[in-house]
Amino acid sequence: VEPVGWALLQLLLVASASSAEEPVCRRRGDPENLLLFKDGEIILGGVFSFHTGWKDRTDTYMIKPLRLQCTSLNFRDLQFAQAMLFAIEEINNSTDLLPGISVGYKIYDICGPDTRSIGATLALANGNEIVSVPSKTTCTRPAHVQAIIGATSSSKSIAVATVIGPFFIPVISYFATCACLSDKTKYPSFLRTIPSDYYQSRALAHLVKYFGWTWVGAIRTNSDYGNNGMATFTETAQQLGICLEYSVPFFRTDPSAKIQRIIDIIKASTSKVIVTFLTRADLNVLLPEFSYHNLSGYQWIGSETWIFDSRTAEMDTHHILDGAIGLSIPKVHVTGLREFILNEKPLNSSNNELFIEFWETLFNCRFRQSASSADIQKECTGHEDVTGVQNSFIDMSLMPLFNNVYKGVYAVAHALHNILSCNKTCNKNVQLDPLTVLQHIRKIHFTTKEGDEVHFDENGDPAAKYDIINWQSRENSVVEFVTVGLYNPSLVQEKQLNLQNKSLIWARNSKQVPVSVCSEKCPPGTRKVLQKGRPVCCYDCIRCAEGEISNVTDSVTCVRCLPEFWSNERRDACIKKEAVFLSYEEIMGALLTAASIFGAHMTIGVILIFFKYRKTPIVRANNSELSFLLLFSLILCFLCSLTFIGQPSDWSCMLRHVAFGITFVLCISCLLGKTMVVLMAFRATRPGSNVKKWFGQTQQRLCVTAFTLIQINICIIWLTTSPPFPFKNFKEIKDKITLECALGSVVGFWVVLGYIGLLAILCFIFAFLARKLPDNFNEAKFITFSMLIFCAVWITFVPAYVSSPGKFSVAVEIFAILASSFGLLICIFIPKCYIILMKPEKNTKKHMMGKKAPNSL
Repeated sequence: VEPVGWALLQLLLVASASSAEEPVCRRRGDPENLLLFKDGEIILGGVFSFHTGWKDRTDTYMIKPLRLQCTSLNFRDLQFAQAMLFAIEEINNSTDLLPGISVGYKIYDICGPDTRSIGATLALANGNEIVSVPSKTTCTRPAHVQAIIGATSSSKSIAVATVIGPFFIPVISYFATCACLSDKTKYPSFLRTIPSDYYQSRALAHLVKYFGWTWVGAIRTNSDYGNNGMATFTETAQQLGICLEYSVPFFRTDPSAKIQRIIDIIKASTSKVIVTFLTRADLNVLLPEFSYHNLSGYQWIGSETWIFDSRTAEMDTHHILDGAIGLSIPKVHVTGLREFILNEKPLNSSNNELFIEFWETLFNCRFRQSASSADIQKECTGHEDVTGVQNSFIDMSLMPLFNNVYKGVYAVAHALHNILSCNKTCNKNVQLDPLTVLQHIRKIHFTTKEGDEVHFDENGDPAAKYDIINWQSRENSVVEFVTVGLYNPSLVQEKQLNLQNKSLIWARNSKQVPVSVCSEKCPPGTRKVLQKGRPVCCYDCIRCAEGEISNVTDSVTCVRCLPEFWSNERRDACIKKEAVFLSYEEIMGALLTAASIFGAHMTIGVILIFFKYRKTPIVRANNSELSFLLLFSLILCFLCSLTFIGQPSDWSCMLRHVAFGITFVLCISCLLGKTMVVLMAFRATRPGSNVKKWFGQTQQRLCVTAFTLIQINICIIWLTTSPPFPFKNFKEIKDKITLECALGSVVGFWVVLGYIGLLAILCFIFAFLARKLPDNFNEAKFITFSMLIFCAVWITFVPAYVSSPGKFSVAVEIFAILASSFGLLICIFIPKCYIILMKPEKNTKKHMMGKKAPNSL
């Protein structure tokens, strides 16, 4: 046993000794493939998608997965990388910025998914070399790069910023626009030189509103860029009264069934404007399908990712996107950058493999002819002219984005310049700390050689400003990106959007602004009523009710006019109501006036006849003095009706009721006196009667005076307490103002009217009692008949007066006055005039005193 135990002990000692020499810190996994690099005292990192695809592979999990193999060279990101190298070369050649300091770079290709971006970012942060650290050395080291330029898309930038954020290594993106990246609690070290989509989304919403499009469709990339951008657009659109008929997501890897569903939705929609928050790659997948299904005639609104992309325009062979309008980064020219990009030497000197792939792709050739490349028509010489090819690599339409890369590199350089206290020389002994670099980048504020100001706000975003681009197709089918306006959110709200409408071309090369609304605008005079179950942009237009107006387009409510105004026929303006009253000009007023004057003249005629024949028995009978007073009061009754005609005033309102009340009491008092005379005269003929002594002419006068004074006192009390006054009646007739006289005290009016009625009833009773007295011409019969007419008129007057509207109540009152006055005149005096004029033989005392049987009524 002992030899075996000793052997085991020796093995353990050897194992422990050998394990003590193993490194404690080792890099796990394969190193990333460094694509472009250059040594320097300060290293900047870069992550670009030099390829747009990769070869599929099937992992068996039996062996270690192979490295991802990238395919499809991407000229766009090659240009971005060239812009970064151009800026670094300028800085290295500058004596003003970082003098004596050499700036190098390490650039990785992140062609694959987001995980590839994370691997490249960690390689830039920690170094990419496979090294072993002895056990006595700490594993932590300073950051390998001072800042990272990239990545291109928002999703990749989110992945990079999330991983690198805790280490505070600055990440500056030139094309990641998702507003979510402004959240410094999640992405503390992220900055960008392109504005946040927060501004672009709002700008697109204001652009849609500017052209009156309230009913739009939307297609978005199903990524952080598209989803966040469209969310902000939707929120702003709702505030501006814009509705989305549909909003569908799409990603370039979606199956064909998803594309067909999007096409079906567009075809079934009624909106003619489509807002797109799509990346260029996603749109390039959809565009051929749109062309196949001939989705032309729609007005496309584009975000900055594709609206000024010449390659997308070249793909649009069926002119689906003609007339598109959208936002782009303002145009800029960076001196010398175009020449640098078109010079292949920087690529050749950095990575010969990349240069060969680039050259063969650019010129469709091979440096070495082989059987596997039989499809290549020519062999590369290495001396081809780059500027002579028709390829997206020579297209400089993305110069604004190249400038964003350029500004990002210079932002890092200016921050390092300040940290190293550079003047003519820099302090190379300063230990660079990622957090310090980040803090200084946030504070930089400088102007580029082209006059472009560079600075960041508290969220790491630059100042927002956009050109408004319009796609205009020329005769040779080449699309020209025409700048037709500017959007600057730093200005006041009214001046943020500045458009030149005259130069705009719309879908199908139309110069007429397309219409895209769910419901046509409601004109003035109507209001909007929402359609049940549909968005707020879908509504019916309902005409405003009488007395209400709306004087603006798309009004949600109708406003009621002021009491003195009424809506016009179109219901879009309040006009002053017509004032109506019983006037002399209208037919009713003229007829009543004529009747009143005729009655007065007729009464005057009777007075003249009575005066001429005043000594005849028929006139002298029954007190001629009362007859003349009665005729005078009848003239006043006829004339008082004129006070009811014409526009009411303070004086006319008081006069009409007072005159009516007093004159009619005077008239009835005279009749009452005449009736009492008849009764007293009959009793005076009885033996021993002294009635005549108590009811002589003096007593008659006192009776008439007393009855009239009572009414006068009633009227005085009425006028002093609550007199009638002019009143504008707005309720009687809706569209007119009825000018009438308010009674003031209703009690006063009915007391005046009631007193007249009381006297009339007394007069009727007395006349009825005296109707059969033995006289050939007993006046009591005629008074009785006249009182019947009088009472009938005024009994019917009360309900007619109460129920009649406006000026018709005045007409009813005048008619009652005239009817009762004519009744008294005709019943009492016309028979006498007939006797006087036509039967003079009966106008004798003998005939009047003749004994005859009593007449009945």
